[in-house]
Amino acid sequence: MGAKTGAQYIERLKKAGNNIYLHGERVEDVTTHPGLQGVIKSMANLYDLQFQKPEKMLYTSPTTGEKVGTTFLQPKTIEDIIVRREAIQEWALTSGGMMGRSPDYLNAEVMAMGVSNELFAEADPMFAENARKYYEYARENDISLTHTLIHPQVNRAKAQHEQKDANVALHLVEKTKDGIIVDGIRLLATQGGITDEILVFPSTVKKAGELDDPYSLAFAIPNNTKGLKFISRESFDYNKNDYDHPLGSRFEEGDAIVSFENVFVPWERVFVCGNSSICNRTFRETNAVVHMSHQVVSKNIIKTEFVLGVALSMMDAIGIDGFQHVKDKGTEIMLTLEGLKSHLYRAEHNAKLDKWGTMTPDFEALDAARTWFPRIYPKLTEIIRILGASGLMGIPTQADFDHPEIGQIIHRGLQGKNLEGYERVQLFRLAWDMTMSAFGSRQSHYEYYFFGDPIRMGMSYFDNYQAKECLKNRVTDFLGKTASSATNNFIKI
Repeated sequence: MGAKTGAQYIERLKKAGNNIYLHGERVEDVTTHPGLQGVIKSMANLYDLQFQKPEKMLYTSPTTGEKVGTTFLQPKTIEDIIVRREAIQEWALTSGGMMGRSPDYLNAEVMAMGVSNELFAEADPMFAENARKYYEYARENDISLTHTLIHPQVNRAKAQHEQKDANVALHLVEKTKDGIIVDGIRLLATQGGITDEILVFPSTVKKAGELDDPYSLAFAIPNNTKGLKFISRESFDYNKNDYDHPLGSRFEEGDAIVSFENVFVPWERVFVCGNSSICNRTFRETNAVVHMSHQVVSKNIIKTEFVLGVALSMMDAIGIDGFQHVKDKGTEIMLTLEGLKSHLYRAEHNAKLDKWGTMTPDFEALDAARTWFPRIYPKLTEIIRILGASGLMGIPTQADFDHPEIGQIIHRGLQGKNLEGYERVQLFRLAWDMTMSAFGSRQSHYEYYFFGDPIRMGMSYFDNYQAKECLKNRVTDFLGKTASSATNNFIKI
């Protein structure tokens, strides 16, 4: 089949009838539901963009000769990494980086898992072959994926097998000759129910031991599999127009609890089955974390550019761009942007071939960027709020402007330096939806926990920092030389 169009993406969802619950009701058709149709249209736009810019978004499949999505590409050279990154950023530009789980995120993961699959063979060669075949299947059919990584937050102080209700988390129930039966709950599937399939992958928030083997699973199944339910949180797309909610009305991805009720998974879709050691090592030893981080940092550059663009536009709109503290705030966003670009440049240009022949970016640079961004993004949104001040509260709706009695009053009263009232409010509504609405608040929370608890990430970064011993030795050598020099001077005296 090859790459799909937006219409094909929508048609698949209609036919699938995924079992998703939203606002206390089962959704009959996700493509027409007011809380979901906005993001589905945006997703369809991503797939259409592949055919609008095929020179950037498509490449020839090495196995079928069909045109497939560039974001599935296994890079063999640094140029390939850059080609894939340009496709990633082309997609990110459509949302200003506000879609954190656009398809390229998991396309990168499936690629890494598929080509670096020998880890899975430790348990059974079949699992490695399954991973290889699934990558090809996903690429050749342009499969859209949601995924789930973590167990429910019951008692984080205990391992899964120690929980009061040890069966609440997704676990292995039975192995059969045809596959496995699994049951339990997993969190938190972004775009759950509006994609083709779900990828269940190792929970890496807390390392598992042998007693947690029943919870140590990795597999992929269609989202309409019997017994699979997506229970979505409240939608932050309130079915408003693009003027009132310019981001939430189009890019609200949703997040869902996933319930597996004695779900059957055929053996050919299983990658890890009851092996905590393999689960603990999967993301690092397949380099999946590297390629996924490359996608995330590429997306975050576009997101930071969008935040900066909004900030500069606000400064100009109300004539505050000459003030010292305003310039300083703009500088902070600019420095963040240039820092991210530098990290990405180093990651791409210091890339090396791994043992599977995949050109793999420098993870040290990506790890620094992905650990830093959750700490800085809340500050960027705070800057937008400070710049907007009371202007982010005085934001009438489009209906107010259309009203025959008050429309002209607010159009005149809310004008900016170079903008009429309608255009100035439109800009400030964008800033509000980016930072203060339910959608904007979710964005800040989402970025903060994108790869897990930032403090835990920081501890891991500290523990794995490669230059620690070298730098300490340098100080020891310096102090040794200083002490020696002082001793010699003392002797001379």
